[in-house]
Amino acid sequence: MTSYNSKKKPQQFNLNMIENAEYQKAQNQEILLGTEQGLDVSLYSNPEFNWLQMEQIRTGLKDNINVSLYANPAYSYDTMRQIRLALYSAIDLIPYLNRGFTDDSLLEIRLALLDKLPIDTWLRDDMCAPQIREIRIGLCEQMDVSEYSDPNYNWMQMQEIRLGLEKKLNVSLYANRLLSHAQMKEIRLGLEAGLDVSSYCGLIYSATDMKKKRLDLINGKTTKTTLVSGKESLLNSLRKNEFVISIEDNGNKAYAYIPWIPGNSVSKEDIYNDLRRREIVFGIKDDAITDMIVKRKMNEKVLIAEGVPAQKGADGWFEFFVRLDLPRIPAPLPDGGVDYVNIEAFEMVDEGEKIAVYHPAGKGTNGKNIYGETIHADNGIEKKPLRGVGFHIAPDGVTYVSKISGKFEYLNGRIIITNMLVVREDVTSVTGKLEVDGSVYVIGSIYSGGYIKASGDIIIEHNVETARLIAGGNIMIKKGSCSRHDCFIEAGGEVSGSFFEAANINARGNVKANYIMNSNINTMGRVIVSGSKGVLLGGRISAVKGVDTYNLGNTSHIKTYLEVGRTELYDKEQAAYAEKREQLLNELSELEAGWNRILQLVAAEKEVSEDMIRKVHATIVAKGHELAELDAEVSKLANITDQNMTAPVCVRGKAHGGSVIVINGISYMLSTEVSRIIFKLRNKRVIVVTL
Repeated sequence: MTSYNSKKKPQQFNLNMIENAEYQKAQNQEILLGTEQGLDVSLYSNPEFNWLQMEQIRTGLKDNINVSLYANPAYSYDTMRQIRLALYSAIDLIPYLNRGFTDDSLLEIRLALLDKLPIDTWLRDDMCAPQIREIRIGLCEQMDVSEYSDPNYNWMQMQEIRLGLEKKLNVSLYANRLLSHAQMKEIRLGLEAGLDVSSYCGLIYSATDMKKKRLDLINGKTTKTTLVSGKESLLNSLRKNEFVISIEDNGNKAYAYIPWIPGNSVSKEDIYNDLRRREIVFGIKDDAITDMIVKRKMNEKVLIAEGVPAQKGADGWFEFFVRLDLPRIPAPLPDGGVDYVNIEAFEMVDEGEKIAVYHPAGKGTNGKNIYGETIHADNGIEKKPLRGVGFHIAPDGVTYVSKISGKFEYLNGRIIITNMLVVREDVTSVTGKLEVDGSVYVIGSIYSGGYIKASGDIIIEHNVETARLIAGGNIMIKKGSCSRHDCFIEAGGEVSGSFFEAANINARGNVKANYIMNSNINTMGRVIVSGSKGVLLGGRISAVKGVDTYNLGNTSHIKTYLEVGRTELYDKEQAAYAEKREQLLNELSELEAGWNRILQLVAAEKEVSEDMIRKVHATIVAKGHELAELDAEVSKLANITDQNMTAPVCVRGKAHGGSVIVINGISYMLSTEVSRIIFKLRNKRVIVVTL
């Protein structure tokens, strides 16, 4: 008979990986799934992980938890799974793992912590999973587990003591670790039958001897009873009525379990008596108890009492009367390109229009457990008021109303309503210059001499030829731009359109199209050309964050110049950062000098207003945060152009000869046609690697 007297320590195995086709296929499938889900598969693309371990790491990455806590080939699949499940509930199993607990032991610990049971009080390093389970069940049923929490008891001995405590027996008569679990059981059964077990509870009797003596005592008791009450009393005394009532879900549920034992017969009165003994008075399921007894449901766990759970109040929420689900990303075309033509770029609202209504959080509803105790319910969580510009809150305090007619956006939890000029005709030199504090939407096209300057976005429904467009935000030209190098586009955000031909573009964000030809582009972002027919051909492209195109150049070897990383625009940005940093340092120096003067005045016991002290201190803190944010931006920009850029220039189709690639000032000329490649920097050299 196997006895779990101590917890098994995890063993370290150094076995060769099983290298068969099916095994490797399962590993590769997990890596492929992670790649398709956009995960960092480098964390588990290691042949030392079996595919089940890989699955646990991939699932954790997908759910955005810290997989580094368990991404270790030495941990089994089950150990990884328990740590992952614990992280979802903000439970830290790592201290227990460091103590040597693994697999099923971690499962029992996690379940105990999930129910907020004081498992740490009784947990010992040399306990095995079944022992921990017995302690967890006892704590769940609010027992005094100190009676059996000694790790010198094996789990079966613990179970016998726990079952005795459930029946409120005097377990001290058999809570002796020198007794086997079988001996303990015989003493427990005798106590449950109301016998005087002192005649056989000594160590000198084996479990078999104890059973014989117990049955003899029952038979002797039966004989005496028969003399008094006849045959009916004899039958009653021989009747077995073994059952267990277990309390779960922190006192919210009670289950009855009747084991199948020859002659075992449990009555409804037995069940109700035990419920009364346990002081279970609420939510008793009479029909379930009757059904269990009448249909003799044995070896089946039956719910016989259930409390009413507390209901947390509904959280506060905003009901919007404008669309928030406008696609920020245009729909894909069959060839993999992007449908810029049919995208709805914005939502319009009118002055005085109701934008949103806040519905306050609800009150919670108290519950009641099976002991009749009230369970407190939490109220719902209120949301903070919406922030932004272009709207006001009505006197009722919950209705949000537009102040102006304009373009509506909901970005990062902020409402932004800005002026938008809608131009319902083509824009030409005759139209004159359009300068708008807000956004501009042109329903037609822009032809020779057209000029638009906007502090917000510019959206053109059709085409752009010779024109000058300047936007503080994004510029979208749905059907594209074609000119003779006399089209100038400047944006503080992204520039996008179906195509750009002979255009001059300066942007802080990405530049995106389905093809770009003979254009000069300078961007702090990335140039992206989509679709299997997409091509980047001719001109000069300067993109700090890199280039991603399907095809590059053509068979005529038209020179296409790509410069990425630390470009001239990058250097200007760094210089601007340095200048701003110097300005901030000077301002901080002046503020700190002023602060020191205040401290001197205070030390000299001269009067200084508290308002001045607060203002100077708050300004110093604000400038310090501004400097930290600036340094973070500088660091971020430097990281973008680091030698380890993943894909500075990515060509998903064909790259033709004649193209020049410059990465961080280091040049490379492509002389022959290649397919599906990445140009990247390694050891101060531009290399070509397969995509």
